[in-house]
Amino acid sequence: QVQLVESGGGLVQAGGSLRLSCAASGRQFSDYVMGWFRQGPGKEREFLASISWSGGNTYYADSVKGRFTISRDNAKNMVYLQMNSLKAEDTAVYYCAATTSWGRNIEYKFWGQGTQVTVSS
Repeated sequence: QVQLVESGGGLVQAGGSLRLSCAASGRQFSDYVMGWFRQGPGKEREFLASISWSGGNTYYADSVKGRFTISRDNAKNMVYLQMNSLKAEDTAVYYCAATTSWGRNIEYKFWGQGTQVTVSS
């Protein structure tokens, strides 16, 4: 198993930037594909981005492509989400998650508790 703890959320003005962090503990971090998701008020959970075990491959949802960047540091057991050009509609609780498979529509097995991001317009 792996335990995940997100941080870095907060209040930011539209057009601003935030970097979310996710600290992993437990089983070997490099065994996991990592992803970021979000759930806005009254909305379903939405996939944002994923990164492969070594970080060599990434995949983004169209809604954030070009604005958000996922990265990882396996030496520090960390995964990050750099968010630029934030919009009011990016307001949501952001979650990191882990799975052992790479691909689209993969079920993520482990989840963090989430961190709130609020973008003021």
